[in-house]
Formats: sequence, C-alpha cells, structure tokens
Amino acid sequence: MTTRIWTAALAVIGDEILSGRTQDKNIAQIATWLNVQGIRLAEVRVVPDKTDAIVEAVNVLRARNDYLFTTGGIGPTHDDITVDAIAEALGVPVVYHPQAVAVLEAYYTTRGGLTEARKRMARVPEGADLIENRMSGAPGIRVSNIFIMAGVPHITAGMLDALTGTLEGGLPVLSRTIGCWVGESEIADLLREAEKSHEGVAIGSYPFFRDGRTGANFVVRATDAALADRCIADLTRALEATGRTVVAGGI
Repeated sequence: MTTRIWTAALAVIGDEILSGRTQDKNIAQIATWLNVQGIRLAEVRVVPDKTDAIVEAVNVLRARNDYLFTTGGIGPTHDDITVDAIAEALGVPVVYHPQAVAVLEAYYTTRGGLTEARKRMARVPEGADLIENRMSGAPGIRVSNIFIMAGVPHITAGMLDALTGTLEGGLPVLSRTIGCWVGESEIADLLREAEKSHEGVAIGSYPFFRDGRTGANFVVRATDAALADRCIADLTRALEATGRTVVAGGI
C-alpha cells in the first residue's frame, strides 16, 4: 500500500525577478507552508510579464500537479496581467467579483477612495473564489486548482495563513540532518546504499568548503518519523565505521 503524494507547483511571475532587481522570497515560505499541509512543492518556474508565457506555464503546471500557486502581477497597474493570462489559460472571461469590490471599497474609504486603478484588483477569472488578505485589502484568488497570490512576501504570508487547513494533502515530510567532514564523492556508494535499504526515504547531500576543509551535511527526508530515525541512525553508524566523526544536526 502506498501513501498518496500531493504535489504543487509555483509560478513566480515578474520581469523584476528575472532581471535581478527583486530577489524572490516566496519560494521558501510557500515550500515550508506546503510541507506542513502535507503537500510537496514539486517544481518552480519564473515567468516574465508576458501573457503567452504565463498561459503556457499555467497550463503545463496545473495539469501535472494537484495545485498551482502563482505570485506576482495582481496589482492595480497596466502591467499586472496575471489575472487576464490565467483567465485566458482557463478559457473564461475576466469579471469583477462583487465581494472583492466591497472589500476594496471598505479598505479605501479612508485612503482616497476606490479609483478605477484600484478596482482592477477586484478582477477575477469567472467562477473564482477569494483568498482573504488581512494585510492590504486586495484579496487573492482561487480558481480551479490555481491559487493566485500577491508577490509581496508578507502579503503572501497572510494569504497562506488564510488558506491553512483548507487544502487536501497527505503526510508532511519530516527531515533529520547529520554532518561530516568528508567529500561527498568519497561516500557516494554509502549514501546510495542507505537510501536503497530504507524504502520511502530520500537522502540529500549538501557539500561545503569551510576553514580549509571539505565537508557535507546529509538530510534524510521521509513521511514516517520512525523510518527517518532508523535511516539516520544507520547512516551515522556507517559513516563512523569509516573512522569519521558525525555531527548530529549538521555542521
């Protein structure tokens, strides 16, 4: 019997990310949040502010994953085209969501009123639901298996909080880490055997060079805590049997 693995993809939308002007901080926080929900972030694609590119990415990523998250391109300006592109990908029109209009009207009552530019943030693909945004008024959007979110990290965090517990997932992935002063190529066979002999475990090797020495941290991941513990214990013993010192928790 196998455990159902739920996956998600993330499309990071914005020329500013590709140009290097803005450094993305959403990948890590979305990946961490998804894991707690029992969903694995399987792939990430960075997409320019071009309709064709967004449509292509959305249709590919939503088809091969349970969920697709997008960040960026849902603001009030002309170059915020994410909503239009996703509507095109789904083959539906863009409409004003009445609840979103009401939320924005309330939010901007003491902030200069709801202008036409600000009202753009109430546009959604037809049939969409809203994701609450307690930070800045403009809601996120949920349509089909797609979650359209802000690009500003703290606003994204608030939207994730609103979604917590609402997505179906599996068991969260747990991790255990050890470190060792060794070149990973020296113990590649040992790592391969450890992973092979503990079905359901994945072992990641992360080498580094520090203080004139070569070392690596090894991360054991599994959905079963007991399995992860057994693997890390066996891997520790195998490394120590080669005469090396193992550091629990990593170096």
